[in-house]
Amino acid sequence: MKKTRLSTAALLLAAATALAGCAPDPGGGGGTDANATKAATNDGGGNSASNCTNTIPKKDLPVVTMWGWYPNTQLVVDNFNKQSSDVQVCWTNVGQGSDEYEKFQTAIAAGTGAPDVIMIEMDRIPTFQIQNALVDIKQYGYDSVKADYGEGAWKDVSVGDAIYGVPVDGGPLAMIYRKDIFDKYKIKPPTTWAEYEEAAQKVKDEGGPAFGDFAANVSALTMALQIQKGAKPFTYDPAQKDTIGIKLNDQASKDVLEYWGRLASKGLVGTQDQFTPEYISGVINGKYATYISAAWAPGYLTGAGVGKGEDTGKFAVAPLPQWDPANPVQVNWGGSAFSVTTQAKNPELAAKVAYGLYADKESLTDGWTNQIIFPLNLKALNDPAFEELKVEFFDGQQANKEVYVPAANAYQGVTYSPFGQYYFDAMTKQVSALIDGSVNAAQAADKLQEDVAGYAKEQGFTVQ
Repeated sequence: MKKTRLSTAALLLAAATALAGCAPDPGGGGGTDANATKAATNDGGGNSASNCTNTIPKKDLPVVTMWGWYPNTQLVVDNFNKQSSDVQVCWTNVGQGSDEYEKFQTAIAAGTGAPDVIMIEMDRIPTFQIQNALVDIKQYGYDSVKADYGEGAWKDVSVGDAIYGVPVDGGPLAMIYRKDIFDKYKIKPPTTWAEYEEAAQKVKDEGGPAFGDFAANVSALTMALQIQKGAKPFTYDPAQKDTIGIKLNDQASKDVLEYWGRLASKGLVGTQDQFTPEYISGVINGKYATYISAAWAPGYLTGAGVGKGEDTGKFAVAPLPQWDPANPVQVNWGGSAFSVTTQAKNPELAAKVAYGLYADKESLTDGWTNQIIFPLNLKALNDPAFEELKVEFFDGQQANKEVYVPAANAYQGVTYSPFGQYYFDAMTKQVSALIDGSVNAAQAADKLQEDVAGYAKEQGFTVQ
């Protein structure tokens, strides 16, 4: 190739620009609840078992090292180690999201220092896979756990036919809304995007707040909404490793940008960057009637102070509005997995750890009851206790049963690109330009296509 595939410097920069992982990443993934206490960060670890955060109870067994940042990782690792008769896990938290990715990228460049197993956001898997940093674990027990996860979850951790991670948590999209605002303006939850615009216009005409928010810093959300309309941003098959399909200016992508740009220009939705104090203040104060977000949002919002005090009991959730209700499409924002690195001393043993972590009932139950994960393991997703849960944030609504579980089960997965963060950053730039009026939707999509396709060619790809 013309350059070392996604050169170390470029990837390190990309990783450093990303905000971390399951607490929502404005550019990329999402999932871990922001209100959970984070485990103490430890800069050590790598592929040495001499620097564990946890205590290993069965010292006569082989040890697999693991990096991860789930807030309940200590519990998850302890549960695994108690139950395992083959292997023990040595866990280190080297930082969340981009902090971990920087260290992993350094280890890739050095050829040493990576753990055997690493927690990674699903949309980052192709970035590391293309550097030969991750192991295809399909040969190491996939068939025995395949039925534990849905088709969409497996697709999100795949590159071509190969499996590069074990899915743990996800983010099926839905529409959170203020019941008090909907009641005041006598509107029902819209089931289509056309109804959403009509309701937004009605609320504005009657002097109400913005109906939602079109933010430049949530590119992964914008991508998901374009996919819902029918877009397929990337096609990539490692069997043709020098070729990538990039289609960011198709009609579906333009339609979604035009839709949200129109709502913003008419003042029907705001344009405040999300995950900021200003945005959260607006959510708390009723500045927005709806919040289009993922299943991890209730935990994130609770941790940010939403739904408390005067806000208590004012929120509900409804399915994501559809473009064509006769052909509904469910989409996802965020999620993480456990992957095996190519520096693993024993890939088969490491895969056993990846498959087994966060897969037992106690760990899964702790994860969803404490709003740390939205589980993808079907043993939890289909657990009556999970489905029937009356969610406090939604005033006792059975949100999982009514909204999130059906959305997760219907999700078909996507193909992520090997340079996802570059794409997210480029999307942010074009959406910002669309919001400020310097480009229209078609121009924004065309410029995005030119930018990302040009970057891919610089990396040595043939772009289709």
